[in-house]
Order: sequence, then C-alpha cells, then structure tokens
Amino acid sequence: MQHLKIPFFLCALVLCFTNCAKDEDDFLVTTSEINDFVWKGMNAFYLYKDNVPDLSDARFTSNTEYQNFLNGFSTPEGLFNSLLYNTSTEDRFSWITDDYIALEQQFSGESVTHGMEYGLVLLQNAGNKVFGYVRYVMPNTDAEQKGIKRGDIFNRVNGVELYYNSSTDTNIDLVQGTSYTIGMATYNDNGTETSDDDSFESIPEEVDLVKSSHTENPIYKQEVLNVNGKKVGYLMYNAFTGTDAFDSQLNSAFGTFKSEGISDLVLDLRYNPGGSVSTATWLASMITGQFTGDVFVKEEWNSDWQTYFETNSPEAILNPFVDTMEKRSTSGSVSFSETINHLNLSKVYVLTTRSTASASELIINGLTPYIDVVQIGGITTGKYQASRTVYDSPTFSKAEVNTKHTYAMQPLIFKSLNALGNTDYFNGLTPDISLSENYGNLGVLGDVNEPLLAAALADITGTSRRQYSTDANIPKELSHSKMLQPLPNAMYVD
Repeated sequence: MQHLKIPFFLCALVLCFTNCAKDEDDFLVTTSEINDFVWKGMNAFYLYKDNVPDLSDARFTSNTEYQNFLNGFSTPEGLFNSLLYNTSTEDRFSWITDDYIALEQQFSGESVTHGMEYGLVLLQNAGNKVFGYVRYVMPNTDAEQKGIKRGDIFNRVNGVELYYNSSTDTNIDLVQGTSYTIGMATYNDNGTETSDDDSFESIPEEVDLVKSSHTENPIYKQEVLNVNGKKVGYLMYNAFTGTDAFDSQLNSAFGTFKSEGISDLVLDLRYNPGGSVSTATWLASMITGQFTGDVFVKEEWNSDWQTYFETNSPEAILNPFVDTMEKRSTSGSVSFSETINHLNLSKVYVLTTRSTASASELIINGLTPYIDVVQIGGITTGKYQASRTVYDSPTFSKAEVNTKHTYAMQPLIFKSLNALGNTDYFNGLTPDISLSENYGNLGVLGDVNEPLLAAALADITGTSRRQYSTDANIPKELSHSKMLQPLPNAMYVD
C-alpha cells in the first residue's frame, strides 16, 4: 500500500490565534492553531466522520463560529477526544500525540526499554494485588544482562507492592520510570489448569533495571522443528514494523522455510500488537502464493473518500496477494523491491492472546476465505481498522510540517474487510483451540513442549484435538509493556 493514494482534501478555514502553548523549542504556538489542525485533519480522514456531527462539512456557518468552537477547547487533546465516535466499541484506538518523533521511532521498532516485555495481571483470589510476568526478553538489553527470563514473576516496584482497585486507584504506573527495581515473586498454580486456586508470593530477590534506546527485531524466534517425520516451521513475529530491513529479513525467513521444505507453519502472534498493512499483506503472500492478484483485504473509508475511490480509482482500496514486496517514494520511483518467497500452504496455525491485535488479526481474517487458519490460544483484541499519521502541514504529510510544535494524530481512517466481507469483529477473533497461558508454566518459546506450540504440533501430527478445560476465572490482564508505547495495537498505512 502506498503512503497515500490520492491528493488530500484541503479545508479553506481561517486560522485563529488565542490561547498559547509552548513547544519543546520554546517557540510560541497557539492552542487554537493546533486545534485548527486537529479539526481539519479529522474532518478530512476520520473513518467515522459521518457519525460525528461536529465534523460535518456543514457544521459551521461562518469563520467566527468555527473559531469560537476551537477556542472552546483548552487543549488539542480535549478537542481530539470530543471528535471520536463510540470509544467503548468502534473506536478504541485513535490517538493524538504531542511527540511525533517518538511515534516515528516506534514505527521503526525503536523504543526506550530495559528489554523486559511483560504483562500485569490481577489475580481474582488475591484481592487487589497485582503481579507482573515476563513474556520474553529482548537480546542485548539490560534485562538480558541482569538474567531476567521468560516466566519470571514480580510484584513490587521500588519496594512497593503493585495493586489495582480501579483505573483511577492503582499504582501500576510505577513501571513507567526510566529506571527502577523490581521485587521478584513465585507463582503457584497448584498443578491445575484453572486459576481459581492460583497464588503468588513475594521472595527477597530484587533486580535493578535501566531503560535505554533499543531497536527490537520483530523476528524473535525462527525454528524448523522435526516432529514425527514432519518439518514444521515456527516463527514468533512480534511487530509489523514496516521497515525495509525487517521486511527483507521476514522474506529471508520464509526463504529458509522454503529451502528446508517445511510442510506446516506455526505463526506465533501472541504478543504482536500489529503495525504495517503492507507488511501484513506481504506476510500473507509469503504463507500462500497460489492466490496472487486475488483480494487479501478490502478497505472501507468514510463516505467522502469511499465515493472518491469508487468513482476514480476502485482498485486503490483493494489489497491483493502479491509476488513482489515493493515500496515507492513520494515521487513514484521504486525505493524497495524484493521477490516474495512463497510457501503455497493450504493451512496455517496462528497462536494468539488478547494482545494479538490489528495487523496480526488482519492475517487471520484475510487468509480465512482462502486457506484453513487454525487459531490456537486466546481471543484477540478486536481491531479491524487502520490508521495513518496526520501531521500539521498543507497536505497533512510530513512534508512542510509546522515546526512550531510536534503534535500529530493517528486517527482511524479505514476498516478492513476480508474477501467475504467479514469485519467489525470488535469483540476479537475466537480461537479454534482455546488455551490460556499458564503463568506458572509459560514454557520456553519455540520449544516443542511450550503449551500453545505443543497444541499446534499435536494437531499437525494427527493427534485428536484435545478438549482443554475452560477456565471460568481467567486472571484479568490489566496492561502490558507495549501498552506504554505511543501507539499500542497499531495497524497503520505506510
């Protein structure tokens, strides 16, 4: 998918100057000026514009009325949030940021981190007490050097026990510091698959952690497993970053799978919050190969854009399976190109949790009309919409951006539909084999005995699908480390 496919709608509204805000370079910029950018950008691109009366093209009868409206909001965030539609279901994912530099760094995989990816969990039978569990540790980071490993449990930060009473009465934000000490704990599942008898307990061990800039390779683990005479590819893929280098490495991984002659593929997206639509389309094309030219996903925009596309360029809102990864510059010249390594599979296994979101869900939904997608694990997040970064510039792109501030928006701009028209899965995608991660036995990622992977391998090798017990008291996961990034659960247009 190209950066943007058609000229932008431009609004002929007058800027006004009232309240003042200060940017990081100490130049004065008015709040009203930023608010003007917010309204224009949302009016132009927001997916749910038709459902928001204040974004109607006919909302204001004069410039004075428009200016008074902008002046009614003391912050750009306040205006932005007032323009969102149904934030409990349809739009849980539009964002505004006052630091688009950090946002751009995240898109490239760069973040400030200690390297410990974790989840924070409220155990029902532990009152208001919260524990953290380590999902995985990034190589060459402080957490790795300190000996932190998957499955480690902690329940204290700087000597203070974590708790959660409500969203406004909690201290789980203690993990947001640039350096802190975690206090370790043990987890006891009492040998059962259900959590109603689980418990955790503090131990004296503590670990000091310091964050620094780090670029995470989204390919965390790649294996070719020999199981009962079958060659099974396993790929843990943790972000659709959309960078040339990482897209090339992903294609190379599939080149290895192809040369090894794997018969089956297990794609581990359990902690993948999403990312680039282009990378998702290319990954789907790597898994298959027999559907080149057929529609992987279709896009549905607000009525203004949808009418434009259907009238002038209907193919622009179709994302087909392809044989080549290709990116073009704003001038139209090819800036990146590689022939895709196809596996031509008719079945794929995808491992999921509630942290599986956006572009990861796009893989499942987009492939389902074409091949057998066996989803194993938990229900996914339920994000079927894509966004794009909207800057304060004449074209809302990075070119000629207003240098007086670093505000940018990431509004939802279209929702995705698969070839059968399936969309609006805001309750998430339900697994075929339901299996929750056991915090007392997370297992080693990529190991044949790791519970979610073992379930996939059992199905691949012909073992009857096991009926896993349903845990009625699944612990509530409050947050995870990727939620602290500027744009969690992202699916965005490159």
